[in-house]
Amino acid sequence: MVNKKKTAVRGLWCAVMCTATVSLSTPATHASGPPAGQALKERYHAVQHGGVARAANSSITCRKVIGNAVPCASAQKGEAGTNGDYEMFYSDVDRDPNTYNSTRATLRMPKGARVSYARLYWGGNTRVGEVKPAKDNGRVLIAEPGGSYRAVLADTVRKHRRSDGADAYQASANVTKLVRSSGPGRYTVAQLNVAMGHSKAGAWGGWTLVVAYEDSKSPLRNLGVWDGFVPSGTASKGIPVATREMNFSPNAKGNVGVVGYDGDRGSAKESFTLAANKRAGTPLSNSANPAGDTFNSTITDRGRQESGRVPAHVNTLGYDSDIFDAAQALRPGGNRLLFRFASGDDDYLLGALFAQVDARR
Repeated sequence: MVNKKKTAVRGLWCAVMCTATVSLSTPATHASGPPAGQALKERYHAVQHGGVARAANSSITCRKVIGNAVPCASAQKGEAGTNGDYEMFYSDVDRDPNTYNSTRATLRMPKGARVSYARLYWGGNTRVGEVKPAKDNGRVLIAEPGGSYRAVLADTVRKHRRSDGADAYQASANVTKLVRSSGPGRYTVAQLNVAMGHSKAGAWGGWTLVVAYEDSKSPLRNLGVWDGFVPSGTASKGIPVATREMNFSPNAKGNVGVVGYDGDRGSAKESFTLAANKRAGTPLSNSANPAGDTFNSTITDRGRQESGRVPAHVNTLGYDSDIFDAAQALRPGGNRLLFRFASGDDDYLLGALFAQVDARR
């Protein structure tokens, strides 16, 4: 998409994390988004020895330059192209003639860890040069390490239509049973409903598998997952969403992960802050996600490119799944977390947030 200027920085307050289930028999719920004041809702919470793991990839990339953008190969390697600069086409790595998009990513957990909860998130824009049917939003295929495809049916589907023509959605499903039996390794997700082509809005889409696990050798931690599907400019003063109580000592360590859609590389004035209780927020950024451009089409872990992805494009052209070190923000200690996402010059969609924070003993 192209950058959309705002007259003022707009933000939303939230704390989030992720969980999932495979092929549920219960019907999916459909909504345009949570009501005002409830931007993101808690999906999972636990206090246990363990942590949160993540695997993610984008499902579509550039094929042809439109206008004066950098070459497609340069954008894929990390230069500042945006999805509205290109004709976009599916990534398809599985050599299966029955799938038109498929990508892989590696889930890593400590040896001997037991999966407590797992959720698969996927989403994208279904209206670009082509228009994809909304009925397909709630279904994808997943293959566990060394396994074959099985269908995953969403228990939640949220949609959002934008003025630039984008018809966006995020779906999610509880896949705890699948991931618990399959364990860590490389997962493949295919047939994600996303449109190819070129438009002002641009094509974008991807998936994230979030897994909470138990591990006796890991610290005692608060583990949490919140999700929704919220435009970054929902309210001029932001939307506050308080976490439940999760006591943590001064100088606690922790990580925070975020899933977002259609964030453009090179945009300005974005910010992502974390506060302990009602203190002033601490900006979260790193070498891969600089202050002012947090949602910048990356899949990273505390500033490092996430290994084990196929393909492994540095610039995903519209999909973010990033993990940040939260230790500086946690330094004062507290019993609640408060996040703020400010949109600045870039209007993105916030899908999910997940966190692990050392618990007070």
